[in-house]
Amino acid sequence: MKKMTRRDLGLVKRLRAERGAPPAEALEGSRARLKKWFAATAPLIQWGEMPSPLGTLFVALTDRGLCAVDFGRAQADFLARLDRQSRLERDTASVRRVIDQLHEYFSARRVSFDLPVDLSALTPFQREVLATACRISAGQVWTYRRIAEAMGRPKSSRPVGQALAHNPIPIVIPCHRVIASDGTLGGYSGGSGLDAKRWLLRLEGAHS
Repeated sequence: MKKMTRRDLGLVKRLRAERGAPPAEALEGSRARLKKWFAATAPLIQWGEMPSPLGTLFVALTDRGLCAVDFGRAQADFLARLDRQSRLERDTASVRRVIDQLHEYFSARRVSFDLPVDLSALTPFQREVLATACRISAGQVWTYRRIAEAMGRPKSSRPVGQALAHNPIPIVIPCHRVIASDGTLGGYSGGSGLDAKRWLLRLEGAHS
């Protein structure tokens, strides 16, 4: 292939310049059409926040149910973890039921939650692990191995731990009630880490 000369490159540059950019009106029209299309087709995620003993706690839900709970992080970090293909709308009224139940939990007036959840972003294995964790009553702890055995996968302790680490709605799905086989706390992906896990277990009477 013949190498382009400096003269050829200059000609290409001039042609591109002559073509010019689209008129401002056309660009604005395209942006408006894109914005309208996004508003009509993108799924909606509504979110809100509340004060808690663990710091500011954020919650978010889709039309299927609760999809995110987080704390110990900045608002921007929480919003960044949500589905980027969705419309985000701050709406305290829409998440009021979630916030009310969390307030009851933190004041020791509730030990379990009655909320629809949306775990559609997770794999079937992850959903099975979290469903099994929901069988653990407040005040009790299971080991990662016991979760694996309850699922009929006795050699899957490590994948179980990894699935729990990706729990998008901690507290509501009580992954804090799962500890290591040696009695240590193991890990916790909640905002303030093991300090939060320890605090939650103390609240429920499972840790001194």
